Amino acid sequence: MSISENTRNTLREMGLNAYEIDAYIVLLKGGQMTAMEISREASVPYSKIYEVLNSLKQKGWVKSSESRPFKYYPVPPVEATAFTKLGLEDKYQSWESTIAEELQPLYEKRELVERPDMLILRGQQAVLTKLEEVLTKATKEVMIAAPEFARIILSSTDPLMSRLKKTVTVKLMVAGKSKDWLFLKKVPVVSELRIRDHMFGGGVIADGKEAMLFLGEEKPSLVIWSNHVGLVGFAREYFQFLWDSSATA
Repeated sequence: MSISENTRNTLREMGLNAYEIDAYIVLLKGGQMTAMEISREASVPYSKIYEVLNSLKQKGWVKSSESRPFKYYPVPPVEATAFTKLGLEDKYQSWESTIAEELQPLYEKRELVERPDMLILRGQQAVLTKLEEVLTKATKEVMIAAPEFARIILSSTDPLMSRLKKTVTVKLMVAGKSKDWLFLKKVPVVSELRIRDHMFGGGVIADGKEAMLFLGEEKPSLVIWSNHVGLVGFAREYFQFLWDSSATA
């Protein structure tokens, strides 16, 4: 009885070696068999057959009679698979425990410069310097959410936008009246422009890896930069939520 290469590979991934696979397949075809019969039919050297069969028993794929001459028979494939799954789950729990106990403390003791960063930016110059750095490093996508107080900054976008690479897609979402943002339609780097009535704060997300968040109503009362995976991921999802409910400008 032959099996597909895909099934053979699956059995290997589940922990069976070539001799064990051949022996098990022969048992599925022949039912109860002696070690010598399995060795002959599966082309497993007789010097190795007991090692192979004992390994299959330990792994839950084969059982044997209790009296001599010993005869071996296959465990149903679905049952054997379930047994293997339980074994792998036990191993995973052991791996997880070992990693958590020995390696996680090493990670948590790393120097601060290696940790995900979060900075509070103070002063317009600090904000513009960081914004230029973020835009310069972007390689794929920049998402910009601009509240009304950002209009003055974006009205002189050329110096900053010129830092963007040609490969970068820019999605720009603005708040307020459409007529107040008409100048942006002339900015060539903007791939898509959308508008909404109101936006509390705004921000810039680059490549889904770092974000600058501008919080406030009439002016940015707090500006935060971060490359923390969780925070950047949340910011990106929130931007997409607002983007989907905004109108095309």
